[in-house]
Amino acid sequence: MTLLLTEADVRSLLTMPIALEIVEESLRQQGIGELILHPRRRVKLPDSALLHYMAAADPIRGYIGMKLYTVVRGVARFVVPLFRSTTGEMAALIEADALGQLRTGAASGIATKYLANENARTACIIGTGYQARTQLEAVAAVRRLERIRAFGRDPERRAKFCREMSARIGVTVEAASSDEEAVRGADIVITATSATKVVLEGAWLAPGMHINAMGANWPQKRELDTAAVGRANDIVVDSVEQSKMEAGDLIQAFGEDSSRWNAVRELSAIVAGKAPGRAGSGQITLFKSNGIATWDLAAAVRVYEMAVARGLGQSIPLWQSTENA
Repeated sequence: MTLLLTEADVRSLLTMPIALEIVEESLRQQGIGELILHPRRRVKLPDSALLHYMAAADPIRGYIGMKLYTVVRGVARFVVPLFRSTTGEMAALIEADALGQLRTGAASGIATKYLANENARTACIIGTGYQARTQLEAVAAVRRLERIRAFGRDPERRAKFCREMSARIGVTVEAASSDEEAVRGADIVITATSATKVVLEGAWLAPGMHINAMGANWPQKRELDTAAVGRANDIVVDSVEQSKMEAGDLIQAFGEDSSRWNAVRELSAIVAGKAPGRAGSGQITLFKSNGIATWDLAAAVRVYEMAVARGLGQSIPLWQSTENA
């Protein structure tokens, strides 16, 4: 039988501390070559409806799976089918909106853990929408933040975000009047927007900053200008292969100079101890996150196993007549 897990089930099981643990371990496994990762692919229909799909396998734990999601008229719907690699059985079918938000935020948290200065106390976030909350929550979990500034284009949503996040993480989140005001003086910068135009300029950066850029995962989109990418002493991604396909910030900044990709490192190598993290307190470090399927798989496995242990979810009969024939 396949276990159906709804958004409510996922939210009752998966917390940010658990997501941070899951993503860090997944990155360690990726870094030592234990996982199989396929980058995201997309199908675009004539009416602009989109199907996205990304797959991964964990031979050690015996699971394979993928995240599938559609975006139609601005509405996204996510699901993860999780299979046992030894039998081909679908162990679970998981609604994956919350799962995706938490794993993406956790990845920025782990990048911050390994790349930001230990004494980083001031953070800013540009973007106050869909993904921003878990981004800020994860960063606050790995650094003892004392001051946070947030900027978003909609004043009402910005004010609401600041109120809600101040209560959630126990640190006052101040509303900034511009993206530049938010960034100036920050130790950690997060960009989490759907913008097609630059929201972070190189002129605003200062030595010692760490940047988590996660909003643009199309080659034609970017959040950082060429100067910001150029000022980064260390550029880290979740997958070089996938970044070459969709990290618009880097694709546009590197242009025709493909040799610049040679200096880009994967976060998994740092987490696995195969590459150093921050080399000095004055470095500007950049983590360009696109989101990879190994994180979805790891989160889905943990959610499924916790659900089984707690008796959550609904069993649905798939392929029963075939199996009993």
